[in-house]
Amino acid sequence: MISDEIKNFLACETPDAWLDEALRNQDTLLIDHANCEKKAAATAMSLLYRYSEHTELLRKMSQLAREELLHFEQVVNLMAARDIAYVHLGPSRYAGSLREHLRKDGKNLLVDTLIVGAFVEARSCERFARIAPLLDPVLTKFYRSLLRSESRHYEDYLALAALYSDEDISPHVQRFREIERDLIQSPDPQFRFHSGVPAADAA
Repeated sequence: MISDEIKNFLACETPDAWLDEALRNQDTLLIDHANCEKKAAATAMSLLYRYSEHTELLRKMSQLAREELLHFEQVVNLMAARDIAYVHLGPSRYAGSLREHLRKDGKNLLVDTLIVGAFVEARSCERFARIAPLLDPVLTKFYRSLLRSESRHYEDYLALAALYSDEDISPHVQRFREIERDLIQSPDPQFRFHSGVPAADAA
């Protein structure tokens, strides 16, 4: 289960069509999940280097990077146990499309980057909760075990955005909420962990 706070933060829930596609493509789901954990760790490390003057950010991002790398290792081990090769997958449109709408000036860039981080973590948490009951017992247990940390990551990103903003972040959260909803609900030709409605189902 995910918190009501995350449910209210996101503008929509994962469409059933995505769940159906995920069940049909569990190898791809795990490979891209590993990619997501690795990218999340890299994002946290990038913030550590770019904003070294912000002590609270350093503390939260160092913890987040460690946890994401642990999750990456756990997914890789699951893949190895299932003889799933860690092949190259191109990125989904999701994170890149959200980043296209970042404000580029100074502190606003940091604030928007943190807001986007909150949406990525919240959506990950929501998807883990939705798909976990549909998977085999090992994956169900693993995905449910991730819910608490992903929820905390969402909270940390959002709290940091509010901390470093000179204004109320609510309008910017709403702006990204609408963008994120469109990415989740619109047709997407490529299946990934954060992809939208499979194009064949949306046709």
